[in-house]
Amino acid sequence: MSNIDKRNRLSEVPFHYRVTKDNTIFLDYEGKQVKILKGKDAEKFIKKMNVAENEKERQLILAKITGNFKRGNEGKNYSKKS
Repeated sequence: MSNIDKRNRLSEVPFHYRVTKDNTIFLDYEGKQVKILKGKDAEKFIKKMNVAENEKERQLILAKITGNFKRGNEGKNYSKKS
């Protein structure tokens, strides 16, 4: 897994998720909601999270499902210049 998280960002635990009563899942990155899962997608997500052996694996699952977290533009101080 060391090749996947070269910048060691997943150790900071930037991702979190919340499950509602109706099994809707809200995925957060650094406290901001970035994705919502419902239905079969939510079920698959929960199964993957239950199989994960440690927090780093869970963070990797969350990073992959939210998408677009490989380019380095997810940093806290990133601002798009015009």
